[in-house]
Amino acid sequence: MSSLSLTLLGAAREAADTQVPALVDHEFASRLAAKDHTLWGRAAEDESAKRLGWVSPFESSRPLVEQITALRAELTAEGVDRVVLAGMGGSSLAPEVICATAGMDLTVLDSTDPQQVGAALTGLERTVLVVASKSGSTVETDSQRRIVQQALTENGVDTFARTVVVTDPGSPLSEQAREQGVRAVFEADPTVGGRYSALTAFGLVPAGLAGVDIAALLDEAEAALDLLAEDETTNPGLQLGAAIGGTSPLRDKLVITDAGSPLIGLGAWIEQLVAESTGKDGTGLLPVIVADGEPELTRDADDVLVVEIVDADAEGGASVDADPAQTVVSPHLVRTGGSLGAQLLLWEFATAVAGALLGINPFDQPDVESAKAAARGLLDSPALETSEPVIDGAVEIRAAGDESLLDAGGTTVAEAVRALVDRVPGNGYLAVMAYLDRTTEARLEELRPQLAALSGRPVTFGWGPRFLHSTGQFHKGGPAVGVFLQLTTAADADLEVPDRPFSLNQLIEAQANGDAQVLADHGRPVLQLHLSDRRAGIDQVLEAVAGLG
Repeated sequence: MSSLSLTLLGAAREAADTQVPALVDHEFASRLAAKDHTLWGRAAEDESAKRLGWVSPFESSRPLVEQITALRAELTAEGVDRVVLAGMGGSSLAPEVICATAGMDLTVLDSTDPQQVGAALTGLERTVLVVASKSGSTVETDSQRRIVQQALTENGVDTFARTVVVTDPGSPLSEQAREQGVRAVFEADPTVGGRYSALTAFGLVPAGLAGVDIAALLDEAEAALDLLAEDETTNPGLQLGAAIGGTSPLRDKLVITDAGSPLIGLGAWIEQLVAESTGKDGTGLLPVIVADGEPELTRDADDVLVVEIVDADAEGGASVDADPAQTVVSPHLVRTGGSLGAQLLLWEFATAVAGALLGINPFDQPDVESAKAAARGLLDSPALETSEPVIDGAVEIRAAGDESLLDAGGTTVAEAVRALVDRVPGNGYLAVMAYLDRTTEARLEELRPQLAALSGRPVTFGWGPRFLHSTGQFHKGGPAVGVFLQLTTAADADLEVPDRPFSLNQLIEAQANGDAQVLADHGRPVLQLHLSDRRAGIDQVLEAVAGLG
């Protein structure tokens, strides 16, 4: 596959033509490659000074290849060929796309839904658990670790001999793991934030243990680095960063679609990187993931830019003349393709460039902690202020923060959803947040295009709680133009979290309610649909929304 390809049309091309020459004069690319922490303004300097290790991770990542390969060989010889990864956000999204693209199996635990976590507790006799967390204090990852380790023990497996830890040097998790004598502890570069960590131990350890050629992945990225470090107007990192962050007026909804790319799931990784990096200070870029071949009714809107991920090696794949039947057609378009390693580094560079053009710090996430704190508070004292529920069949309907959502006769699911759709402003978006099992209940994603058609505006779909480490930052810190549809339920079979005073049902409920509370505190309308019967409730919601079309 060719290293990188990039095509820009319409507003994307105009933004690049306008912004890139100044970036070249500013020597932005070479200064970024040299890890110049002053590129994002004085207010960002403290954070950026300790967050630029991702720019050139190869010195610390190369030595890991031999260690990971040797560990995989040891485990394989012991009959261990199943990798379960407990991690959230950047600790799971990068390994997931790396493994999916390489065709390697990886079981990702990035949920607190008891049904989803419980389904992973199989094949334990041949399982190695990878626990990935910079600090180890992430409540989801800690809970997943405790549950899987207990299951290993109950199945007669030497738990610590089957546990591998990826964390920052000197973290509480590192110290605990060494005291326990786990199979291996990989310490990642502490100067790399989670969402920029794809090419560090966080991306390489799980992927390498699953069988991916991680040396080739690093080769692809390192080959792209020379191009991305050049102060030239043809630099794809500058071009892409200017296209997504430099349009005027800002096209802040990035409709991302896979147009025949072999890079499986790259859009979800881009979503987290871009949304969490830029969604703050009342601005930012909101990725909207659209299925391959799915028409996106909002692609011509003034605030939308279409991003296509293509196969750069396919005949015509990177050409502006690509077959429109195989691609989303838009007059304002970014089309990019290339090897996975090159794409990972390209988007990290482009996000840093976009952050500078937006005037924000692309390395912090000030609003992620607010939802975490609210969830912790609700675990201790569950008392979310919502409207009294309206019961419609298997669904309890509530409004958080704005009870007028139900004042217009919202006594049925259809009426309540219609009222929420009517609240989407002309420059806004609707976010669906489903705290359910993404592995078996993916049919809920049918709601996204249906609601987009109803509202005429971009609609995102996120699985809770993993989106809290992604678009959750944009929801609170970005422009106040979002409305929110939250879907919750309870698993029939709950899972207790060992040595913790809560179960997974209690935890995921607190996370959903905590997020709703913070959104309501920010003045965002939140419609909550709680499914009292899981299967019947899903059917009912899907039928109600389909009936509105």
